[in-house]
Amino acid sequence: MKSIKVVSFILIAVAWVTLTACSSSKITEPSETSEETFSPLVTEKAVPAKKEQEVVVGFTLQNLSNPFFVAMSKGATAGAMLHGADVIIVSAEGDLAKQTAQIEDFITKKVSVILLNAVDSKGIAGAVSQARAAGIPVIAVDVGADGGVNTVVTSDNFLAGKLAGEYIVKRLNGKGNVVVIDGPPVSAVTDRINGFEEAIKATPGIRVVAKQNGFGNRETSVTLMETILQVKGKGKIDVVFATNDPSGVGAKIAVEQAGRDKEMFIVGVDGAPDAVSALKEKKSFVATSAQYPFEMIKLAMDEGFKVLKGEKVESLIKIPVDLITQDNVETYKGW
Repeated sequence: MKSIKVVSFILIAVAWVTLTACSSSKITEPSETSEETFSPLVTEKAVPAKKEQEVVVGFTLQNLSNPFFVAMSKGATAGAMLHGADVIIVSAEGDLAKQTAQIEDFITKKVSVILLNAVDSKGIAGAVSQARAAGIPVIAVDVGADGGVNTVVTSDNFLAGKLAGEYIVKRLNGKGNVVVIDGPPVSAVTDRINGFEEAIKATPGIRVVAKQNGFGNRETSVTLMETILQVKGKGKIDVVFATNDPSGVGAKIAVEQAGRDKEMFIVGVDGAPDAVSALKEKKSFVATSAQYPFEMIKLAMDEGFKVLKGEKVESLIKIPVDLITQDNVETYKGW
């Protein structure tokens, strides 16, 4: 656990430059379905808010072993500085019980707002309800959460899965066998799977021949893919769709070690640094649906402060994703 406090305007300005160097946002009009979409576009530099009273943001995220969540934690630090607030950042390490305890600790500390990157979208409902009963706004970020959160700020995960699926269908010319490496029981993963299935459903020549949970972890996915390769011999797999990049890179390692990387290609989701490196190798890892973690956490922080001011917030805010391939990776700015 750590607490970050603003010490000078210079530090705030540096944080803002770091934040906007990755991506900034332009707000579009809310849709009729209480959903806002934000596009990561370059904007003018803003003047940080002055601290008028002690505001503490509690942020609990899934883990800090995934570079995506590391990027989010850095964005949360910078975002809090821009709002003149303190932030407490803790990792649940993939443990629902630990994340529940962290939220309970936030309630005891009487934080002003909670940012929640849920380990389990449904399982965390009780803790969310406790926080809301204590009068603390809860902003779900990256994945949805039950229990009555004020809003969900997330990537368009259905689109991420759909873009990946469409790319796979096109590259396979409508015929081939797919291995799907699933992930944790959170809304983002479910939406990616749903988007992928939507993309391939009209193409009966594309068959899912295995679907296993890699838990979003590279090492776990290496072992998982090794087992799948043993079961599915040569010529039985044409592509691997991984619901995040650590799993995709894990699959890449396994197929290369087995000497089967020429048989199949791999598509992930995230736009992570490791995936970018893999794309530039121009080997088996061929595409990823890129997210914008700095943009996401900044918007989540902004929404939390809107709630504190009594302003209305939309129930769902989506950030677009982009398909990054070996062909366009050199133009991708990354995280």
